[in-house]
Amino acid sequence: MTRPGSAGDAIWIGAPDLPAALGELSRRPEGLWCLGDPAGLAGASACHVAIVGTREASPYGVRVAERLAAAAVRAGLVVVSGLARGIDAAAHRAALSAGGRTVGVQGTGVDVPYPASHRALHAALVERGTVLSEMEPGTTATPGCFPRRNRLIAGLCRVTVVVEAPFKSGAINTATQALELGRVVAAVPGRIDDPSAQGSNLLIRDGAQVISETADLLALFGIGPGQRLRADGTMEAAESMGPRAAFAELGGISEETPGTPLIEDVRAISVAALRRELE
Repeated sequence: MTRPGSAGDAIWIGAPDLPAALGELSRRPEGLWCLGDPAGLAGASACHVAIVGTREASPYGVRVAERLAAAAVRAGLVVVSGLARGIDAAAHRAALSAGGRTVGVQGTGVDVPYPASHRALHAALVERGTVLSEMEPGTTATPGCFPRRNRLIAGLCRVTVVVEAPFKSGAINTATQALELGRVVAAVPGRIDDPSAQGSNLLIRDGAQVISETADLLALFGIGPGQRLRADGTMEAAESMGPRAAFAELGGISEETPGTPLIEDVRAISVAALRRELE
């Protein structure tokens, strides 16, 4: 690694120092610029999960992204996303709030927050996480820069989760590039009449893993109850989260509810959600 004086605090990470996972890309980057902690790359792709989705996220999509990201970092995973509005921002913020590691990959220069309204989020990642870019510092958004960014997100991650996305979106582009790399792609089901969920639902129809609770995401990394993943890919003991706690984290039941069969918990969640839709 070098620290060119012309790039301020940005660090240039040359190809030999990049994670081997990026070597699987058809267009491997010559290097990446980094602001924040370069250790955010440690463990890629074994411990890295992409949580991506639409910029026009629904409250449901934001809520699920937040809960998946928080559960992921508590289990030792690193949350990777694109620092965009909507699902990306929700995932980054939740990972930081849970005290975990998160990596933001930009299509602009590493020192150019995009969108500009995300200056505070960008600054938080620089301070407590990692911001990466293939572009020279100072580079603004250009045609084609975001698909290039998306391939890096896919390349860094063992699993890509699409929370909510229309047919034509950066999230679906990221998932497509992950599939081309032979990585795992998962999606959160959405309403069939919601255009912002049509792309993620299509992924499920075509064979993507279904994320119906936080435990589904952790299982894709082989993380079971009472386990946490280390950066070297091995497991360590962690505070157990049983199936009832997993449902509680998705906004359904209370852990204090005694003796209720799990299927009744599921029905209660579904009925409550339907009532909210009809109000």
